[in-house]
Amino acid sequence: MNFTISIVIPVKNEAAGIRACLDSWTNQTIDVEEIVVIDSGSTDGTVEICRAYPQVKLVEIPGEEFNHGTTRNRAMREVTGELTLMTVGDGMAYDRRVLERMQRHFHDREVAGVCGMQVVPHHRDKNPIQWFRPQSIPVFQKVAFADPQAFDALPADKKLQAASWDDVIAMYRTNILRDHIPFKKITYGEDPVWAIDAIKAGHALIYDRACRVYHYHLEDKEITYKRSITMNFLRHRLFGAVPQPPALSIRSFLSNVKTLSSLRELSFRDKFYWLRFTMANQRAMRRACHDFRTALKQGDAAIDQLHQNCTGKTFKIAA
Repeated sequence: MNFTISIVIPVKNEAAGIRACLDSWTNQTIDVEEIVVIDSGSTDGTVEICRAYPQVKLVEIPGEEFNHGTTRNRAMREVTGELTLMTVGDGMAYDRRVLERMQRHFHDREVAGVCGMQVVPHHRDKNPIQWFRPQSIPVFQKVAFADPQAFDALPADKKLQAASWDDVIAMYRTNILRDHIPFKKITYGEDPVWAIDAIKAGHALIYDRACRVYHYHLEDKEITYKRSITMNFLRHRLFGAVPQPPALSIRSFLSNVKTLSSLRELSFRDKFYWLRFTMANQRAMRRACHDFRTALKQGDAAIDQLHQNCTGKTFKIAA
């Protein structure tokens, strides 16, 4: 038996990708009740594209009202399906069976949510070193605690593993998300915060790497540095995690060379470009790790200032 499924997609100026996104979700093996697109001030034609789809319920809010948590909560008022998929306007379903694979886990009544994984398509404008190359058959993981407070006793890396939730592809039991554990008002990171709350409330979560979405942002070394600081900050704030320096060695270099050498469709110039691009980003991640660990030794004020310098934002979670 299939559940009824709704989809929520927050957007702003996603005209370049929203049509492919919507087409990928309206052509699944399971029909979708509705796709709630909540737009926060697009000016590039996104709204007009969305209006052409009969499955779309369009909600428009002023740009200044956008918040990663409360905007999604606002969209949930329009949802009628038993399950709700959260995704993004520049993502695209990996294949026609994504919803089918995700919804099957909800026959287990303990399960409040299912999280998939982001993968990179084999497109020449995307870093070929990051192209998705599955190495094994994925096995799903169920996270649950007989004593919900046991989560607090876990070491930082285990907490991070248990609550590494991702709203680029996450499906929720609608009544739990809408009526019992809504997203918090938050600067960013509404997804792992929700996962923590769900675990502590006694619910089970599923991580299934067979449920995939194509999603990619081309990030140069400066963007990579700022994103790394942001992720290190969030993981430390939520879980107490301390980042470890990523590998930057002859082994990493040779691995990248081997991957690129096998791609006959790329020219030597393309391969050289992506090798330099990747190594520069790896150096940026190491620099971010070093700077964060240095700030960590100086105390919370230094960490907050480093985060503020990179994001221009103060991180806040509403009570």
